[in-house]
Amino acid sequence: MNVGRALGSASWLDQQLCAAISDYEDTVSGLFEVTAGGTLRSAKGKLVERLARRLVKIAWRWADRDDDALEFRSGKHRVPINREYVNEIQNPVVKQHVIDNIDSYTYGLGCDVQCYVNDEFKLAIECKAYSEAAMLKRIMVDASLLQSVYPELRFALFQLESQLGGDYSDLTHPPLGSPSAHTIMSQFGVDVSVSVITLLHGERHVKRPIHRREYYKELQLSGLRNALDQLSDLLAD
Repeated sequence: MNVGRALGSASWLDQQLCAAISDYEDTVSGLFEVTAGGTLRSAKGKLVERLARRLVKIAWRWADRDDDALEFRSGKHRVPINREYVNEIQNPVVKQHVIDNIDSYTYGLGCDVQCYVNDEFKLAIECKAYSEAAMLKRIMVDASLLQSVYPELRFALFQLESQLGGDYSDLTHPPLGSPSAHTIMSQFGVDVSVSVITLLHGERHVKRPIHRREYYKELQLSGLRNALDQLSDLLAD
């Protein structure tokens, strides 16, 4: 979607995006003197989730969609055991035990932001202050499990900074990605696709955290508009 068209005016869009920037600035600047790791992680995590929900709402309204059709939900989804796996269990005692108790063999799985459209689970968003290859592996596993229950579900990794290499931190749309990220994603088949949405320009540096005044990164309108375009594509019919 081109965010230069659709509902309202450019001024409305800029007001909404500037509110997101203010939330980011207030939150991160409020962490300049904080040293407790748990407090830092919690504050950043909540910030990223707020920004994700805010941008989903903006993208939805900007496309002139019915406000009542979009809903955020929470909770875990029951992923059932793979029946083909059960059929291949070699030990007959174990196999029969699993079959006899098959309804109890489930795994509860959720995600950070769950977007429903007309009561249908449409988009699953995993929110991170940053991500690197090891974290992407887990995100892909979760996406694969959720897709086993919701075959049409779409997935996004929504992050402040990227440590995935490639051009994810260049804020291009679509990003070309990185060799390591594409290699990890390729192991899960073509049906499991996770869009990577990055807000801040420039690769993350471990020793230069953005919650320190000297390493603070500004959240730009261009970065938010890029994220808005990506979310709009994921929410489209």
